Amino acid sequence: MKIEFYDTTLRDGAQAEGISFSVTDKKQIFGLLDNFGIDLVEGGDPASNPKDTEFFAECKSPKLVAFGSTRHRDTAAYADAGLLKLMEADTPTVCIFGKASVLHVKEVLGVTPEENLNMISESVGFLKAHGKRVIFDAEHFYDGYAEDPKYALTALSAAYMSGADTLVLCDTNGGTSPFKVYNVTKVVAEKFPEATIGVHLHNDTGTAVASTLMGVNAGARHVQGTFLGFGERCGNANLSTIIADLILKDYVEETVNLSALTSTAHAIAEISNLNLDPSMPYVGAAAFSHKAGMHSDAVLKDPRTFEHVCPSVVGNKDRILLSEVAGRSAVAKKLENLFPSLDKANPKTKEILDMVKLLEMKGYQFEGADGSFVLLAERMMGSFKPSFELENYCIKATKPDGTNTAEVSIRVKGRVTTVTENGNGPVNALDKALRGALIRHYPQIAEVALVDYKVRVVDSSSATGAMVRVLITSSDKKDTWTTVGVSTDIIEASWSALTDSFEYKLTGQGKIV
Repeated sequence: MKIEFYDTTLRDGAQAEGISFSVTDKKQIFGLLDNFGIDLVEGGDPASNPKDTEFFAECKSPKLVAFGSTRHRDTAAYADAGLLKLMEADTPTVCIFGKASVLHVKEVLGVTPEENLNMISESVGFLKAHGKRVIFDAEHFYDGYAEDPKYALTALSAAYMSGADTLVLCDTNGGTSPFKVYNVTKVVAEKFPEATIGVHLHNDTGTAVASTLMGVNAGARHVQGTFLGFGERCGNANLSTIIADLILKDYVEETVNLSALTSTAHAIAEISNLNLDPSMPYVGAAAFSHKAGMHSDAVLKDPRTFEHVCPSVVGNKDRILLSEVAGRSAVAKKLENLFPSLDKANPKTKEILDMVKLLEMKGYQFEGADGSFVLLAERMMGSFKPSFELENYCIKATKPDGTNTAEVSIRVKGRVTTVTENGNGPVNALDKALRGALIRHYPQIAEVALVDYKVRVVDSSSATGAMVRVLITSSDKKDTWTTVGVSTDIIEASWSALTDSFEYKLTGQGKIV
C-alpha cells in the first residue's frame, strides 16, 4: 500500500503562534522536505500575501502546491482574483478548500447551500480546464457530516464530478474522535471508490495522529499534516510521527528517506526557531533515552527490551542517562570510551555511581550534563589534570549605570594571569574575564561559544537563600556539551559550570556514549 504524503508546514504551520517564515526560510524548509521524499509540499496561498507570491516566483518544483479557496460569491471563476493567483503560481498541483458544512455556508459565506455547491464545482472545473491537478480540501467536513451527512457528501460529489483528483476530509476544528474519523472516512471511501481520499486532521483534542492512522485504515491514501505538528491553535497532525508509524507499524511502502527523519525534524525546528520537544516520538532527543537502572541494564543487554524500533532506522540514537536511579551498567556504558576497563564489576564503577547519587541529592543533575560527568569520572579515576587553577575572582556592580566588572586571576604552569572585563551582568563579565585569561594560554578557547544558560532553584522553601543549579551548554561547532554547577550563590554555581565547560574542552580525553 502506498500513501501520498502532503506537507503543509509552509502554510498551515506558518499559522502557528510565534512562527514567521521568511522567503529564505520557506525555500530551505522546502528543500529539506523535498530531499526527505515528501510527495507534495504546500507552499502557501499566493493570494494572501506578497511573501507567498515571491516564494512561488523563486521556487519551482513539480512537488510544490499552491493553496487557495473556491471562487468568491457573485464572482465568475475565470474572473476570481484568488483563482487567478493560483494560476500565476504556476504549480502543476493546486489545492483549494470549500465548505462542507451547512453552518459555515450560511453563517460564514452568507450564501445558499446550492450556491456553495456551484462555487465548488465551477472552481474545480476552471482549474482542471487549465491542466491542473486539483486537490479539494473539504473544510469542516467531519463537523458538516455530523450536521447534515447528505450535504457534506454532496459537496464532495460537486468537486469530484467537476474533476477533482483528490478529496480531502478536513477536521478543521480538531474535535472529531478517531473512531468517528474511521467511520465517516469509511463511508466516503465506499461512496467514491475511484477517487483518492485524503485526511487533514487538527490536534485540538490531542488525537490528530491517531485519527490520521484511523483514516488510513478506513481507506484514505493521501495524508496531510505539518512535519513537526505545529499549526494554528493546538497544531496539526504530526507528519514525522505518522510517516514512521505507517512505514514501521503498518508496513506501507517506504517512499521517503526514513533514516533522515530525525535530522530533517531538527533542521526544520532550527529554521522555525523552535526547541524540538525532547519527547517527540521517533525524532526527539529523549525518544530512545533510558534512565531507570533496570531499563538501562536491559537495553545494554538487548535494545529490544525497551525500544520498540531500532533508533538508527529513523536516524536517531539511544541514550543512557545518569541520575540517582541509574545502575552500574549505565555508568560503565557511558564511560567505556574513556575507561575500557571500567566494567560493571569494577569497584570504581560503584564509587562513581555512589558519588552521582550523593551529588544529585544535593541538587546536581547529570542526565543533561555529560561534560561535568566526564570530569567527575576523570577526577575519581585519578586521570584528571587541571588546565588551570583559580587564584581569585572578584565581581563589582556599579549603580545606577548598571556596569558589571569581573577580575579573574588564574595560574597556568606556575604563571599567574589576571584579566578584567566588563559584561552584561555579573555572569557575562565573569565569562569574558575567564575566557580572556585562558585564551592567552589556550588559543582554542576562542572556538568555544556559550549557547545556553539555565538557572533552576533546587529548593524554593529557602527563598532567596535557596540552592540553585546552573546548566551551561557550550559548543565549538564540532561538539556540544553541558556542564552543571550547584551552590546557594548563583555566581559560584555559574563559576563551577563555566570552569567545567572550559576544562571539558581543554582536557579532551574522549567522549562518552
